[in-house]
Amino acid sequence: MIVEKEVQPTSGWVVLPIISALVFGGIGLLVYNANAYSFSLTMLFIALLMVLSGIISIFGFLAIAPNDSRVLLLFGDYRGSVKTSGFYWVNPFMAKKKLSLRVRNFETGSTTIPAKKNEAGIVVEKESHSSGRPSKVNDRDGNPIDISAVVVWKVVDTAEALFEVDDYEHFVQTQSESALRVLASRHPYDSEDHEISLRGNTLEVCDQLQQDIQERLEKAGVSVIEARISHLAYSPEIAAAMLQRQQAQAVVAARTKIVEGAVGMVQMALEHLQRDQIVELDSERRAAMVSNLLVVLCSDRHTQPVVNAGSIYH
Repeated sequence: MIVEKEVQPTSGWVVLPIISALVFGGIGLLVYNANAYSFSLTMLFIALLMVLSGIISIFGFLAIAPNDSRVLLLFGDYRGSVKTSGFYWVNPFMAKKKLSLRVRNFETGSTTIPAKKNEAGIVVEKESHSSGRPSKVNDRDGNPIDISAVVVWKVVDTAEALFEVDDYEHFVQTQSESALRVLASRHPYDSEDHEISLRGNTLEVCDQLQQDIQERLEKAGVSVIEARISHLAYSPEIAAAMLQRQQAQAVVAARTKIVEGAVGMVQMALEHLQRDQIVELDSERRAAMVSNLLVVLCSDRHTQPVVNAGSIYH
């Protein structure tokens, strides 16, 4: 496993005058040697060496923007990473691999179309990204659901990101998709008890998703900042049936609350009548009154009053 080494190269502003002196001094020496009375091969060799050294040294300059980095390789040997922004100079024979440290995000299910180049190496079609499509997964109860997530991440270890995996961006997308599928299969879409469900415990599920993705991306030098579910729904083939079930559950829950409230109101009315001695009710009249009150309070339609001109027994 390659360990990242952060290095601080020489400032480019210190080396720039030296390289400029080599190039312009060599050119001046060539001109002077050409116009001299006695031509000197030694002076010519020194002048050419100065110009050639200056030109080669120019390729050692590198400018690093904020939240950017360069990974330095010398003939295939890793020599360190530069993460501090600025103008630097390094060995011109070093290969300088650019690696962004900016925060990035993507949605699972999206695809990346790479840039197309012609025979001369010129980009004729830029890289593009398609919109994310929800992944179809079975939840813990076997119900097919459509789910997608947005993952926010950044590179924190340039050596691991560049050398431990083949393509760290593709690795992040693939592992995030896999972690999302595994997470969705561990929990039910909805739950009637207190167990964790995808719909009822969004924060807990998102925290689990972030931890699962981070465990998979440790070897790639990537830190997952946030992972949030962006789409969650039943698949179209069972969506209508599940909607009817949810509606039935909502009706039952509402009716239960209505009955509980109605019983309490009837009990309060009977106790009030008995306490204030407004009317004396026998068991049969009490039962009739309870029945009428429950019908009035629990009915989903307006009740029609009936005036009884006689008594309950006639």
